[in-house]
Amino acid sequence: MCEEELSKVLVTGAGGFIGSHLVERLVAEGEQVRAFVEYDSRGSWGWLDDVDPDIRDAIEVIAGDVRDSHAVRQVMSGCETVFHLAALIGIPYSYLAPESYVDTNVTGTLNIVQAATDLGVGRVVHTSTSEVYGTAQYVPIDEAHPLNPQSPYAATKVGADQIALSYGRSFGTPVTVVRPFNTFGPRQSARAVIPTIITQLANHDRITGPATIRLGATTPTRDFTFVADTVRGFLAAADTQSAIGEVINLGTNFEVSIGETAHAIAAEMGVEIRIETEDKRLRPDASEVERLWCDNSKAAATLGWQPTHVGLEGFRRGLAATIDWFAAPANRAGYKAHLYNV
Repeated sequence: MCEEELSKVLVTGAGGFIGSHLVERLVAEGEQVRAFVEYDSRGSWGWLDDVDPDIRDAIEVIAGDVRDSHAVRQVMSGCETVFHLAALIGIPYSYLAPESYVDTNVTGTLNIVQAATDLGVGRVVHTSTSEVYGTAQYVPIDEAHPLNPQSPYAATKVGADQIALSYGRSFGTPVTVVRPFNTFGPRQSARAVIPTIITQLANHDRITGPATIRLGATTPTRDFTFVADTVRGFLAAADTQSAIGEVINLGTNFEVSIGETAHAIAAEMGVEIRIETEDKRLRPDASEVERLWCDNSKAAATLGWQPTHVGLEGFRRGLAATIDWFAAPANRAGYKAHLYNV
């Protein structure tokens, strides 16, 4: 991936869920990794604090903020490839603090592509989201599907994507936009539905009978993609010259409802459940994305990428790996399953 022996790969948002998995994979492949994590007065590196010590010892960690153009320029200096994952991603919180989403997601991305242009970075892989499509107008959703953001979060990601692509068209900045569909796996925030279900079940006292799972809407469908597959898609995007200037979906071409997902997790964990809908977990009616189902044919044709966790069987394997991680009390110690996380 690095064209020169001493060049570095930068991962922004490296302390996050997907970012930490990406860092691990890059180190395993022998890359020199610089990890940009959000500044914290406690010196926290996010999930990088919990990775194997050999991984931590192999990376250069720099704390800062993508909203600060000076910090971004400094951290990108000397890097050949940039994986830009830093973003605010919680949809419920975007209803409460939309300006912070504009600052981080749009301005932060502007800072990344401007610095990449000025510094002559070889490749920027920018992270989008399937939420930019809104409820599917046709399925499966390909990259030509209309953009219809239904939350402030999704709107800022549309803006960030277009800023990134515009720099490619205007200045020749080598940008690829990858658009993951509902990545899940170990370390994911409890703001996401799969960890929400798992942590509620893990804390259930089985002697008391069926577990009550509190969720929002259960009828919407999602195309859940295991994090290891998403990471492989990022790497393939960075290594494929023909992906420059392109938007590429990363998904499994399999949809499953939230209700079905809850029952699949319960079956894997051997717990009987009943589902209760909590109003505070519901999105506003016009903001709920009812259906997401990925057409991943472009990723296959352009990147040679195929997910390894495919269909119901692959989904169950991914759930089993995620449940195994959450089964360790130390791993879920920081999760507040009794609270609704916005």
